[in-house]
Amino acid sequence: MSNIMSYLFETKAVKFCEENKPFFLTSGTISPYFVNTHFLYGNEKEATEFLSYIDTLLADRINLPKKVFDKVSMQYKNNTIFNYTINTMIKAITEQINVEEIDYISGGERRDWYFSNMIAYLLKKPHLTLFKDMEAFVSPYDFSSTEKITDIKGKTVLNASDLVTAASNYVRSWIPAIKNLNGKLLWTCYVVDRKQGGTEILEKEGIKTIPLALVDNHLFEKAFELGIINQKQLEMLTGFYQDPYQSMREFLIHHPEFIQNALNSPDERTQKRVKILTEENLYHL
Repeated sequence: MSNIMSYLFETKAVKFCEENKPFFLTSGTISPYFVNTHFLYGNEKEATEFLSYIDTLLADRINLPKKVFDKVSMQYKNNTIFNYTINTMIKAITEQINVEEIDYISGGERRDWYFSNMIAYLLKKPHLTLFKDMEAFVSPYDFSSTEKITDIKGKTVLNASDLVTAASNYVRSWIPAIKNLNGKLLWTCYVVDRKQGGTEILEKEGIKTIPLALVDNHLFEKAFELGIINQKQLEMLTGFYQDPYQSMREFLIHHPEFIQNALNSPDERTQKRVKILTEENLYHL
């Protein structure tokens, strides 16, 4: 088992649902597992605190890149898991790409910044900080200054990211943002590929993909071997991997109480997501 996979388990970056209790995703769909790749920052507590810190910086876009870099560079020096993750990304990039062909490293709001800033520093490439509204800021590799940028004049870009599911952030924000800058997004390195179509979408856009770990049957079987999940959970996970829509549709048909319990949940986020599921009839029940 690779260290990245073992660290995903150790930090609970990959979290499996209890038996017959799948997670609600933001989209209103459900899944038997959830991935919080940013937990590889070291652990859940530190990763969550850092995300909250980033939120406090979002209104000050000029100073945000340097403040984020200061945090991640300190964590890189002091945390074994984060250090290993960043070094593994650097190794994958340098083995698969001629680094001299990369003009910029980019990272998008917000979780990409856990990884992209350190990669820019270690590869000695200027960094593009991308926001969801497609505004972009450029910093030298040491983040000694930052300024807004609107044109990179055909230069090439590698985006560093936490994970890819359906590549919706790329399609909606990062690819258009780089195009608006007159740049070429040619590569992306990310920690986790959820194997839900995103990699194929990126490759159709002409972007070379470099994932470190795949969420697939091999990972599920390893979790079973380690006693992290039981046989019933494994069966749900492998069914989901084979056909996410049909497996979750069949689950809902056989467990009608699941939706009712969610509608009655005291958790507002759960209520909001189950309403999306029911009102948009995502599983055609």
